[in-house]
Amino acid sequence: MSKIRAVIVDPNVPGRLALSEVTAPKSASNEALVRVAAISLNRGEVRRSTTAEAGWQPGWDLAGVIETPAIDGSGFPEGTRVVGLRRTGAWAELVSVPTNALAELPPSVSFAQAATLPVAGLTAYHALLKGGSLLSRSVLVTGASGGVGYFAIQLAQLSGAHVVAHIRQAGNETLVREAGAQSVVIGEDLSLASEYGPYDLIIESVGGKTLGIALGLLAQDGKTVLYGVSGGSEVTFNAGQFFGTGSVSLYGLLLFDELRFESAAVGLKRLLNLVEAGKLRPQISLEASWTQIADVAQKLLDRSFPGKAVLHISN
Repeated sequence: MSKIRAVIVDPNVPGRLALSEVTAPKSASNEALVRVAAISLNRGEVRRSTTAEAGWQPGWDLAGVIETPAIDGSGFPEGTRVVGLRRTGAWAELVSVPTNALAELPPSVSFAQAATLPVAGLTAYHALLKGGSLLSRSVLVTGASGGVGYFAIQLAQLSGAHVVAHIRQAGNETLVREAGAQSVVIGEDLSLASEYGPYDLIIESVGGKTLGIALGLLAQDGKTVLYGVSGGSEVTFNAGQFFGTGSVSLYGLLLFDELRFESAAVGLKRLLNLVEAGKLRPQISLEASWTQIADVAQKLLDRSFPGKAVLHISN
C-alpha cells in the first residue's frame, strides 16, 4: 500500500506535531485527490493537537492541484489549481476532498493566499451574513487582528458598514485600520467600545468578560455572532439590559454546521473573486516550510503574530 507524508500528533516530540509516513488516501466517488502545495494554521486544530491521541492528523485548510478528479464527474479536471477544506487531515502531501468543498483559483491568486481562506475567510463571511444588509450600519469586530477578524473587517467595510475593531495590542492598530476599520478600541476592556456604539452586528471570538460586555452594546434588533471563546467559556452578562434593548440575539456560529446550508465551494469562490479583484487581502504574517510545523504552531498559540501563518509543502 502506497505511503505519503502527513502531519500527525506525536506526543514524544517537542510541540507534539511531526511529519510521518501514513497510508495514501482513497477517494469516494464525489471526492477529488488534491496534491497539496500550501496549508494554513488555525487555533482550533492546533489547540486540539495539544491533547489529541497519537497519530491524529490535524488540518482544515489546503491549496493545491487536482491530481485525480472525482469519479462521479463532479468538480474540476486534472491539473486544476484549487483551494479546499477538510474536517481533519488536510496537512498532508495528498488529500481527498469532496468536490463541494473545492473552488478553482484564479490565475492571479497564489496557493499561499488561497490557503488562508477556507476556515478564516469562510467564518468571517458566514458571520457577516447573519447581520443581513450592513449598508450604513455599525459593526464591531473583536479579536480583529486575528485571521477571522482581519477578513471580517474587510468584508464589513466592503458591505458599506462603519467598522470598529477591538484589539488587545496597540501595535496592531495600523494593521486593522489598513483593513478598513474606521475606529479602533485598544486593550482588554471592551466597554471602551461603547463610545462608538450601539452596534447592529458584533463579530465576537473572545468570550468570557468580553462577550458579557458585547451583549450590552447591541442596538435594537442587533445581533452578536460568537465563533470562539479564546478568553474563556464562562460568561456573566446583564440579562435585563440584553432583553430590554429589544429584539437582540446571540448566535453561535460553527463553520462546519453552516456548510450544511451552503457548500464551502460557494463561499470560497466569492472570496477568491474578491482577492482576484484586489478588494480582499489575506494577511500572511509568517511563511515557512511545513517541516517547521511544531514551531509555527506554538507561535500561533503564543499570539506571536497577527493574521495567518502559511506553510509550504515540499512534495
